[in-house]
Amino acid sequence: MATTPWRPPQHIKVKAIGLHWRNGQLLATEVFDDAGRLTGVRPLGGGVEFGERWQEALEREFQEELGVEVEVEGPPLVMENLYTHQGATGHEVLFIANVVFDATPFAHLDHIRFREDSGTWCTARWFDVAALDLPGGPALYPAGLKQALLRLAV
Repeated sequence: MATTPWRPPQHIKVKAIGLHWRNGQLLATEVFDDAGRLTGVRPLGGGVEFGERWQEALEREFQEELGVEVEVEGPPLVMENLYTHQGATGHEVLFIANVVFDATPFAHLDHIRFREDSGTWCTARWFDVAALDLPGGPALYPAGLKQALLRLAV
């Protein structure tokens, strides 16, 4: 069965993404282009539904994707992201926050496979943030997140 390539919606999306850390590494899902090449990684999360607070969206997304209950820690980092994916422009406002959950079921794994709402299979791994956004390597999405995380760590 052929799948339709993903393109950004032509309206502003509000999203919530969670930063989950293991031994200083960030859990993020792989992002591929239409040819199946890894272009980058993005922390887990998703769209905020109408009438839903961003914290509730994070809790729902992690429950749907990994089957875990998360606790949101601290205030969010808020970013606006204007980007181009395969020639199509996307626009989103993101609430980004640290999340903690019982990671015992994943302790022995180097990656986690899960399904998006669309049915698409995804793979999440733990990444060293310092190794992302380097020439020839995968990017950290949204653009500017690595710099924001480095500023917060100082």
